[in-house]
Amino acid sequence: TTTHVTIWPRNKTRSTMAESSDSQPYVKLVSASGHEIFLIRSIAMSSVTIKAMLEGPFAESQESKITFPDINTQILEKVVEYLHYKVRYTDSTTRIPDFVIEPEIALELLVAANYLDC
Repeated sequence: TTTHVTIWPRNKTRSTMAESSDSQPYVKLVSASGHEIFLIRSIAMSSVTIKAMLEGPFAESQESKITFPDINTQILEKVVEYLHYKVRYTDSTTRIPDFVIEPEIALELLVAANYLDC
């Protein structure tokens, strides 16, 4: 099987991710199909569920890796996109753009967002 990797923000590469890991550690999120998404830890912590997993006495906190067996890649990527949006526009004094959600993924995204409390 092939493992697919996405690094958020998308403009980072594996080498820049490794170089910046001391100042801003990353968390690995794994979708149901095994797709790995590396996300800046401080952004991941804006999800109440992810924060609890990373701060609690769980294996996820030791490994900085969380597997979501019930969340597919498309939905997990959209959740990560929203977490970036949330962090960027929280307490913003400028006009906040709409967060676009495709109708065909809305229900599945709602279930994931509810579970992740984000």
